[in-house]
Amino acid sequence: MFGFSKGYFGLTVMLFLVEVLIAMYVHDNFIRPYFGDFLVVMLMYCFIRIFTNPGPKPTVLAVLMFSYLIEVLQYLNFVERIGLGNSELARTLIGTSFEWIDLVAYTLGCAAILWFERMKLRSRGLKNQKI
Repeated sequence: MFGFSKGYFGLTVMLFLVEVLIAMYVHDNFIRPYFGDFLVVMLMYCFIRIFTNPGPKPTVLAVLMFSYLIEVLQYLNFVERIGLGNSELARTLIGTSFEWIDLVAYTLGCAAILWFERMKLRSRGLKNQKI
């Protein structure tokens, strides 16, 4: 159950770097707000899978629920309510603007994870094994 996965570590580092590059250099109306959200669930999934392997479905579900929770906190102006409205770090990590489309981006990102995991099993000749 617990261990260390070099593969997921590499994916985590790569996704983190892509997210940082998007945050620093992309200032558009699609890649940064929506594709970044699509990728962030993959980043969280890969990070969890570095250290543990409860299976793809439970991990994806946990990541999706966490993402939805953060979005709900944005809707409730959580950063302002806890007195961290002036904190750049809190505003960046938790976010400050709720958008329904973000929930779609998180959901699509999680669906993509499950698809990738299924393709990984098929490439290993484990077509009948469920993820």
